[in-house]
Amino acid sequence: IALASAIFSVCVAALVFGVLFANKIDEGWKVAGMFVGTYTGGSSNLTAIAVGLDASKNTIASANAADYVVGIPTLILMFATPALYKSSKWLKKLWPYDMSESELLGDGNHEELMTSKEWSIQEIAWLLAIGFGTVWAATSISSMVFGEGFRSAGRILLITTFSIILAQVPAVRKLRGNFDLGLFIAVLFLVTIGFAVDLKQFFGSTFYITLFCFCVIACSILLHLLITRLLKVRFEYVLLSIVGCISDGPTAALIASSAQWKILINIGLLMGVLAGALGNYVGIGVAYAIRAFIGA
Repeated sequence: IALASAIFSVCVAALVFGVLFANKIDEGWKVAGMFVGTYTGGSSNLTAIAVGLDASKNTIASANAADYVVGIPTLILMFATPALYKSSKWLKKLWPYDMSESELLGDGNHEELMTSKEWSIQEIAWLLAIGFGTVWAATSISSMVFGEGFRSAGRILLITTFSIILAQVPAVRKLRGNFDLGLFIAVLFLVTIGFAVDLKQFFGSTFYITLFCFCVIACSILLHLLITRLLKVRFEYVLLSIVGCISDGPTAALIASSAQWKILINIGLLMGVLAGALGNYVGIGVAYAIRAFIGA
């Protein structure tokens, strides 16, 4: 319920403000779809939707810069929220639905992130082979099946789909280090995107796109909180669904781990995976809906 509410809220906010800002921003209808992507699955979804909609390099750079300037402070607040909630009587009174400490700890057998673990060279080799093989298969199929305008976005969709399917294979699930290696690569990707942001150019030319980004993220979170509060969803699920959509599964898992919500680490990861899988579809759908409404 929390995840569905988060995705729905992002789509509504992007649709409303996309119509308002579309004529004030170059390729505004494409930017709306890109923001739906990044707030339902992270920067990889933004990039996939941008390529799928054939957005210009300047539009992609500006959208990424706005996402970082607005999104990073939001994520910092999300990391601080568990401690704020735990120590605030007012917040607990406002949102009285949460899990007990015994529920959050589970049976105590859940592994924590960023701790020392044993891997083998063979397991690392298998994990890398599966990863590169998945990308190769998705790239080959997308080049044969999809047209030029949708080929890159289709490739991302296939990679996501194949990865989810492979994750259900017992032999793959037993490989030690699968989560940690994936987390490392995801964080490496985010750092690479961050280095590509030119803040000087950003502050000089992208006021409206930043305002658009802020309106989408602020109003989608408010709408999500309203829906989940009315439905009495537990606080932990609400927070992880926000982070899983705004950032990604590994970041949601990190928040769960840092808050000692051990039983929710894998749930946070799963929320990000599901949001990322759905984000490309709803993002492209919202973009074309705005295009049809404004007649672009």
